[in-house]
Amino acid sequence: MEDHGLSGAQVARGFHDDVVAPLLARAFPGLRYAAGRLGSGSDVLGLDDVMSRDHDWGCRLTLLIDEPDRNAVPRISRLLERELPERYRRFPVRFPVTWNPSVSHNVEVATVADFVASRLGIDPIGGLSALDWLVLTGQSVLEVTAGPVFTDQTSTLARVRTMLRWYPPDLERYVLAAGWRRLSQQLPMVGRAADRGDAFGSRLVSVGLVHDLISLAFALSRQWPPYAKWRGTAFQALPIAAELNGLLDTATTNPDWREREGALADACEALLDVQRALGLPAPASAVTPFFDRPYRTVDQAVQDALLADITTPEVAALPTGIGSIEQWADSVDVLSSPGRRKAVQTAYLAWIELHRTGR
Repeated sequence: MEDHGLSGAQVARGFHDDVVAPLLARAFPGLRYAAGRLGSGSDVLGLDDVMSRDHDWGCRLTLLIDEPDRNAVPRISRLLERELPERYRRFPVRFPVTWNPSVSHNVEVATVADFVASRLGIDPIGGLSALDWLVLTGQSVLEVTAGPVFTDQTSTLARVRTMLRWYPPDLERYVLAAGWRRLSQQLPMVGRAADRGDAFGSRLVSVGLVHDLISLAFALSRQWPPYAKWRGTAFQALPIAAELNGLLDTATTNPDWREREGALADACEALLDVQRALGLPAPASAVTPFFDRPYRTVDQAVQDALLADITTPEVAALPTGIGSIEQWADSVDVLSSPGRRKAVQTAYLAWIELHRTGR
């Protein structure tokens, strides 16, 4: 394939196979390592295009080793700095990136634990607590699990990637319940705002509900959502997307609030069907009248059935309705920072205490 047609992952694979692997084989024979295109970047998700090449794109690679070989990390880094060529094919090997303006190579070398902690904010090697899971974002997990791995002789990388595929069952129920609760709180406002003469406000509520429905579609598909730029693209790959697309289009564009509410309600029913097909608890229908007003909402029974099915004490102690960090926070400066996400566990601990004492 001509260079101009290569994806970032293809460049990384060739760079490893043709340049980096031979260097390591000569200097560190017998070294057990993993190499892949992991971390940040559209090419990790397989979504890079010509425009993606204008920054942070090209000869990027992640080299990972197990903890017992930690002392080799600086030695490998020095080898690469000394021995890597200036170019691979027509691509520069040393170039600045948005987080490092120096002209240097972009082969990240780390232990598996250190690399994963740099993305998640926590070290998952010994397992994750409920609060650890709740401060993960879909994008942070995908930076560990989505990219191609070209070789792996480590004892830990594949295990970590497998563990991070999806929430444990009771945490899944907790997150799903919070997703349904968010829908129940906003769905009646579509009609109420319109009846007060606020057509624009009604449409804003509808758009917010579409966002929540898409988040719930990812959760019920057991797929981590990427960050906002690629969320719509990734949504289209979900099995449920074909059924939801027309409904969500109506919910965002139709001028009649009743049509929008009906489409939103139908989308809720479609997602409840998916939940039922997964063997998760689900009542007969998702949507019910909103008291005696002429609007609809999500039946409380949907979230109650999920929460009643939780048996893990650590998860049962969590305050209902809050869910994961992405279900209540949208600050990019928080969600994109592993350290800030980790710090949010303090808030969860305070909420658990308030929940325990009935406050």
